[in-house]
Amino acid sequence: MSVNAITPDYTGEIKDRVENFHGQQLIYIGWEDHLMYCAPLCIPVLPSLPFGTLRDQIIPKLYELHPDMAKVDWNEVVWLRSGQPFTPDPEKSLVDNGLGHKAVIRFRTPGLTGIGGSCS
Repeated sequence: MSVNAITPDYTGEIKDRVENFHGQQLIYIGWEDHLMYCAPLCIPVLPSLPFGTLRDQIIPKLYELHPDMAKVDWNEVVWLRSGQPFTPDPEKSLVDNGLGHKAVIRFRTPGLTGIGGSCS
C-alpha cells in the first residue's frame, strides 16, 4: 500500500513502519458483501500467528455483532489476498501465507450477503 508524494522534495516521516509496532505487523481484514463494516478492519498481529488462529479466533470476534457471522461455514469461504484468490494454509504463519505488514485480506462467504440480503 504505497503512497506517492505529489512533490519530489517531500520528506515526511513514515509513522506506520513495521518497526513501530513492537514485533507486530498491521493486517487489514474485510468481509465482502457486509457493508455494516464499511471498510477493512486494521489490527496488529504477530507475523508468526497461524492463519488458522486468525480465522478461527480473531476474525469471528471482530465481526461477532453481525448476525451472519454465526452462519459462516469456514470451509466454504473464498479468501482474497490483495484482490487475488488464494488458499491459505491454516497451519502456517501469516508471513508464510504471504501476508506481510499492511497486507489486505478479504473473505467472501457464499450464501451470506448481509442482513436480509442487503449487503449490510
